[in-house]
Amino acid sequence: MLDFAAQYEAFRRRDPAWDGLVFVAVKTTGVYCRPVCPVRTPLSRNVKFYRSAAAAEHAGFRPCLRCRPEAAPFCPAWKGTRTTIERALALIENGALDRSDVEALADRLGIGSRHLARLFAEHLDASPLQVALSLRVQRAKRLLDETDLPIPLVARRAGFSSARRMRACFSRIYGRSPSAFRKSLAKTITS
Repeated sequence: MLDFAAQYEAFRRRDPAWDGLVFVAVKTTGVYCRPVCPVRTPLSRNVKFYRSAAAAEHAGFRPCLRCRPEAAPFCPAWKGTRTTIERALALIENGALDRSDVEALADRLGIGSRHLARLFAEHLDASPLQVALSLRVQRAKRLLDETDLPIPLVARRAGFSSARRMRACFSRIYGRSPSAFRKSLAKTITS
């Protein structure tokens, strides 16, 4: 870290290069801020610098309500709702919606199912179930392409509740059954 004078000068200039790397605590108010906070610059004798928001909080300072230092870059809160979407996608990828429903997924994320649906619509233009179905189809396509497993086993391993549901999904998306899909793959490989 640089010396106090360099940190204070960067804070005085509201230097965005320091945002998330250093946190400014003001002794007279008991508040800590990001270096880009638009508040009036306090006197240098009233300022103390910390490397993390946690360190400032541990020292007894509370976060500024204006610049929200706990949401500075490199903190998970900086990404906002994208963090929730990324966690949900990871859970869906691992089969969370293959074994249970959207309400259970939302509970695991600590939010309501309606809010989860809104976040998916906002960030992905699809519902959690549509994303899960797309992932199941991709898994099934890979299994059909790379293995000789029977269709019912492919359906189960891909996350479908039955071969009939997988067949209906393939028919709706591709206009043909999984077995026809497998045959067309075999023809393109041999030609």
